[in-house]
Amino acid sequence: DVFSVADTVSKTNGGTFDGAVTFSSDVTIGDASASDKKILFDGNAQDFHIGLDDSSDSLTLGLGSALGTTPYMVIDANGHINMPSQSCFMADVGSQQANISEGANIDVQFSNERFDLNGDFNNSNYTFTAPVTGKYQANVVVRFSHLSQGAAYYYLELNTSNDNYYNIFDPDFGQDNTFWTITFASLIDMDAGDTAKVRVLQEASGTGGQTDIEDTSFFSIYLVA
Repeated sequence: DVFSVADTVSKTNGGTFDGAVTFSSDVTIGDASASDKKILFDGNAQDFHIGLDDSSDSLTLGLGSALGTTPYMVIDANGHINMPSQSCFMADVGSQQANISEGANIDVQFSNERFDLNGDFNNSNYTFTAPVTGKYQANVVVRFSHLSQGAAYYYLELNTSNDNYYNIFDPDFGQDNTFWTITFASLIDMDAGDTAKVRVLQEASGTGGQTDIEDTSFFSIYLVA
């Protein structure tokens, strides 16, 4: 008799669906055994996966065909979310910048990286470069020593490709101050390839003493949205 083979995928050996598949009920991946399980998105240029890392009991979304190769988002059993490749860095001044010049913009030398998740901060020129267009949270703490009350002002500047952000103060305290800390924090917009660095200025008139930037100064930026 004439017959035709049913258009099926083997339960035991698996196979390939050439068309869309619709499930009218729940789908369970895995059999409760101690092993990793994943869904693979097999793209032309890039593969992505989402799956259960059984060894750490975490749900992972990442790049590549192998689970955990390049994790982009990891959710643990308690609901904590880590994004190991998200743009995020923090650096401090490696050693004191002594006797900064007067009347000129001075780059704050954040040469000591504490962490840099996506490699976007260059600690040789103290510059952050945005990897993607987005909104970034920037935080700066600069500690001065030996401020001169004769200066008309000091300012802290976050210098970016899109705009410059300032925090300015008048050091007329009635005496030269041994210590002073100035801070800046703001949500800023950056385009892909934009840069950001921190500069300070001691206005020159009436000054003559030494002003230093201490190694307890910090700079951090992270991608928010």
